[in-house]
Amino acid sequence: QVQLVESGGGLVQPGGSLRLSCAASGSIFRRINVMGWYRQAPGKERELVAAIISGGSTNYADSVKGRFTISRDNAKNTVYLQMHSLKVEDTAVYYCNAKGGDWAFNYWGQGTQVTVSS
Repeated sequence: QVQLVESGGGLVQPGGSLRLSCAASGSIFRRINVMGWYRQAPGKERELVAAIISGGSTNYADSVKGRFTISRDNAKNTVYLQMHSLKVEDTAVYYCNAKGGDWAFNYWGQGTQVTVSS
């Protein structure tokens, strides 16, 4: 059963913008405690980019602070990652993650490719 479906990846020029979406199954969205976006560049380890908890608090990696914004739309069961001022070093596969309270579940999206190049 697919729980998280990602979309919005693509090719953009440096300085451009892109918005990633992660749609969660309605059966689990109301039970999600933390959602986050991770990324993995070629030859590098996966890293946390941004996270949002049920209360609305957010956390960002230093490399994306001031450029990326994580948000959610409860009516659409969807979490977004709005990316501005994109840099070549932002190029990676981006993965959505959802964790339930008390680690009741831990789901991953299929990954979406973001390529920043001129």
